Amino acid sequence: MRFVKMQGIGNDYVYIDGFDQQIEQPERLAARVSDRHFGIGGDGLILILPSQIADARMRVFNADGSEAQMCGNGIRCVAKYLYEARRVQRRELTIETAAGLRQLQLRTDAADRVVQVSVDMGAPRLQRSALPMTGPPDEQALGVRLELADQAFEAYCLSMGNPHCVIFVPDVAAVPLALWGPQIETHAWFPERINVEFVQVLSPEAVRQRTWERGAGETLACGTGASAVTVAGFLSGRTGRRIRNQLTGGELELYYSEEGPVIMTGPAVEVCRGTFVPAELLT
Repeated sequence: MRFVKMQGIGNDYVYIDGFDQQIEQPERLAARVSDRHFGIGGDGLILILPSQIADARMRVFNADGSEAQMCGNGIRCVAKYLYEARRVQRRELTIETAAGLRQLQLRTDAADRVVQVSVDMGAPRLQRSALPMTGPPDEQALGVRLELADQAFEAYCLSMGNPHCVIFVPDVAAVPLALWGPQIETHAWFPERINVEFVQVLSPEAVRQRTWERGAGETLACGTGASAVTVAGFLSGRTGRRIRNQLTGGELELYYSEEGPVIMTGPAVEVCRGTFVPAELLT
């Protein structure tokens, strides 16, 4: 199996070109290749596949093998791969995801290598049923009280293709993410689990974010999470429509447009290429 490893501000995945390779049991493969000691290492596996309605289709699998609807950092890397592999010759392209079609614009350097990608992340979905989340299906869950065994939070729950629970805190560095993250991820409110963002507002134009990603644990970045933070910040009156988000792995630029979609801009970087051969085939 030939692969490319890429990362967007530290959110790293193993990418497989499915245009000329057939991958069976991707859920199982995702868990194997994501292991940072016995595999390639990454936050998950992304398949780049042909599409009948777009330039390509992507499937995203978390490190535990569960499938996600979308990945904001991952889709930027998919666009970079498609352009540099000459599967797409344009700097504007469309990628099919489980959360719908996404439009992307590429910025290249003097050597025609993709360095920045802007993604139309789509409009937020605020109804509980979109996450899904228990309670009245058409009701919103913005600023609701979320209780753990010994802690309570004001939570903003919404979907950006993936479900997110955004919590604003005074000091994001002081958050015991490994303790609170999994408790919120598996809270009874969220039958399909949820991604969790703890956010410190630095100014109306800047925030700092830490992410607990369902199926992967703490990650250096999360693009759909940063988009959810942009929406939650604006709707709660904490930030404006345009912000810079300082994630653990780097910075993203985000704009919650008046028309509804969130536009995210950030880097896409290739780490390495190689061939993965399961250990049992080597014995």
